[in-house]
Amino acid sequence: MNLDPVSLQLFIRTIEEGTIARAAEKEHIAAAAISKRISDLEAALKSVLIVRTNRGVVPTSAGLALITMARRVLHDLNEISVQISEYSSGVRGLVRVCANISAITQFLPQDIKSFHNLYPDVQIHLEEQISPTILKSVQDNAADIGIFSSSYAYERVKTLSYKQDRLLLIVPVGHPLATKDSCTLTDILTYNFIGLHSGSNINHIISSAASTLRRNVNMTVQVTGFDTLCLMVESGLGLGVMPERIAHRYAAIFDVVPLPIAEPWTVRHLDICVRSLDSLPTAARLFVDHLRRGIPAD
Repeated sequence: MNLDPVSLQLFIRTIEEGTIARAAEKEHIAAAAISKRISDLEAALKSVLIVRTNRGVVPTSAGLALITMARRVLHDLNEISVQISEYSSGVRGLVRVCANISAITQFLPQDIKSFHNLYPDVQIHLEEQISPTILKSVQDNAADIGIFSSSYAYERVKTLSYKQDRLLLIVPVGHPLATKDSCTLTDILTYNFIGLHSGSNINHIISSAASTLRRNVNMTVQVTGFDTLCLMVESGLGLGVMPERIAHRYAAIFDVVPLPIAEPWTVRHLDICVRSLDSLPTAARLFVDHLRRGIPAD
């Protein structure tokens, strides 16, 4: 049986892109060549890996299993060269990190910068994802480290404490709530709400809290970032909720007023998740240790 890393990588890319044509474009290779390599994989493994449709390709059960194993194999192959090179050139490596927008905008820039100062030859590949996707990426070995909101249920991963933040309400200047010292969830639900994209942890928290009051959130607009959210609030389309640090930062740029919310659910915990500490590549373990500097052991 001849399984080569190139064929495995092309198979993974094809599934990620959804079509052989898009995978060929991304990998700068002829579509026919990718199709031939996948056919050879199927012959070698004696299993059908993909189903071709008029919309693209869909992995079979065997194909889904191969994706997880192939990612692990390719990562382990990369780790061989990384760890061997450490003996002669110091610590090197690539750390695959996925994190939610709150961690990326509040904490990770400084943590990555200080880590890079210590380990300049370690590359951090950072990707923004929503918390449920982060957990799946780590479980499937598509990422080494995830940083997510601990309000989500998780299985098959090891979690470690990272940071804590607090959510604030932002209202437009001149809004009736703008002169208050704080507000409650009932105050918020009186008005239209600007939400983040589907699957956002903040949306999830607000909706869950509203359900305890048997109320609905009137979400008029959903956006993909905190800056756009502030623009929508500034224009008077509705109110928004975001982390305290970000709210105060944007209040200096936009005509919005940050307002404390007198509710216990406003305090959030951001956690680190990994498949297991023992299985982490050297560079990834160093990064986890760096993120947790000064945090008591769990």
